[in-house]
Amino acid sequence: MHKFFIALSLLSVSVSTNALAHSGTKQDEVACTRDVQRFCRKLMDQGDFTILACLKENRPKLTAACRYVLVSHGQ
Repeated sequence: MHKFFIALSLLSVSVSTNALAHSGTKQDEVACTRDVQRFCRKLMDQGDFTILACLKENRPKLTAACRYVLVSHGQ
């Protein structure tokens, strides 16, 4: 799960000049942990970008908190 937020932070670098302001926090992790376990569990060993892609594919089903995390990181 921690790797997901590293990937999220790296992606935010490419879409934002304020990358430091968009780095993943513990609150971000908490907001998306349940969604990652629910929708992306089978992909957990396939890397951060795969998990991010999975979350984006399942965006309509995600909790509001996790959707907010994605949007706030430019995803």
